[in-house]
Amino acid sequence: MTIASVLARKGSDVFTVEQSERVEAAVALLADRRVGALPVMDGGRIAGIFSERDLLYGIRKEGPAFVSRRLSEAMTTPAVTARPDTGVIEALATMTRRRIRHLPVVDSSGALVGVVSIGDLVKFRIDGMEAETRAMRDYITTA
Repeated sequence: MTIASVLARKGSDVFTVEQSERVEAAVALLADRRVGALPVMDGGRIAGIFSERDLLYGIRKEGPAFVSRRLSEAMTTPAVTARPDTGVIEALATMTRRRIRHLPVVDSSGALVGVVSIGDLVKFRIDGMEAETRAMRDYITTA
């Protein structure tokens, strides 16, 4: 089971922001799209990630003026990423170790192809375990 399998099931739509935009624009997109993090792009490449956590830390440190900052000054960089062929368990381990909830997925050329959340990965694993359980029950009852 790989990240590519998760993206195939959930879709690979990704909302992004440019690093030249202001925090205020990212906050609006986070709220409007009901997502917890956005890849921050620089000329088609991922430059970092901006999350709800970045917003909270920035507001705590600088107050309301923080939303006027450019994302290049507010994002977490470098973004921790995964490849489509990364295993789900490996991705979960990385997210747990790094204490992150969103993982941008980049292909071998570095192009952004999706984002997975820890919730996406846990759901994928649970669905897989439930399918295995049903298959075992079916096997036992028909044997």
